[in-house]
Amino acid sequence: MDSITGLALGRIAVGTLSLISPTLAAKALLLDPKANPQLSYVTRMFGSREIALGALTLASKGEARTRLVQAGVAIDGADAFTGVACARSGATSKTAGLMLAAVAAGAVATGIQGLQQG
Repeated sequence: MDSITGLALGRIAVGTLSLISPTLAAKALLLDPKANPQLSYVTRMFGSREIALGALTLASKGEARTRLVQAGVAIDGADAFTGVACARSGATSKTAGLMLAAVAAGAVATGIQGLQQG
């Protein structure tokens, strides 16, 4: 399986979990849904975004697929920044924020690798 397909399938899996069970997804990401009851709403929005991006990437070919992967790299880059910013500001624990940033940075690296493999 190539890295782009793996990344797209991963997006769909994480997105599905986030949409179906936002509490479980939040806990897996070291976030506290009890402390923030609105977290399930944001987690579900994240989930639908990930499912859409993953499914569209799988269904696309050529230039459209390249553009979707580039968009995913940009989104994941913003997610990595957000993880660091939240860790620094105290919006999340340092551990949670940096773990979220690391996961997003890994997705950036995978997307870039896939683009380079062409």
